[in-house]
Amino acid sequence: MTVKRQKKNKMTPGEYLALERSSLDIKHEFFDGDVFAMVGAGINHNRININLAGELRNRFKADNSPCEVLSNAMRVKIENNYTYPDIVIFCGDAQFEDNKFDTLTNPVIIIEILSDSTEAFDRGDKFTYYRAIPALKEYILVSQKKYHVEQYIRSDNGKWEYRSYESPDQMLNMESVNCDVLLSEIYLNVKFETQSRED
Repeated sequence: MTVKRQKKNKMTPGEYLALERSSLDIKHEFFDGDVFAMVGAGINHNRININLAGELRNRFKADNSPCEVLSNAMRVKIENNYTYPDIVIFCGDAQFEDNKFDTLTNPVIIIEILSDSTEAFDRGDKFTYYRAIPALKEYILVSQKKYHVEQYIRSDNGKWEYRSYESPDQMLNMESVNCDVLLSEIYLNVKFETQSRED
């Protein structure tokens, strides 16, 4: 759930968590004291999310992998900030901020599905925040307008390597979790805007 973020009043991290844990309908992200309400996503976003999360879960299960995939509703802590990635992967035991077990602190891979309203933030400041997570090894951005997946991989020296995939027969290789997924599987049943206009 990304699409729109509505800026609210400044809060402390503690105030944000109290609000979030009492909110039944709307999730919020928290960056530098600002709280942003999150609203629903469109059909392409949802299809990509389900496709990718489903493929990852099936592969982890088949390989008896120690890794697990979570989608949409798992809050992640980044220092004193909080976000809800579209898809998050962790390996081994999940680590949480406290005994509420609702705020993950050790994601290995974070995946965001880009939208017009969030793309600049996902590419810029949000990636800067994510890089502060010690456990994070890969950051993946998925377009919902065309076949295009971008991957940032943290090397042993801390630098980030960039890879781009733009064809349905290409394989997204997530080395940190030993998993490959075809772009055609990620984009299964997804209709791009140009296709919709031609139909």
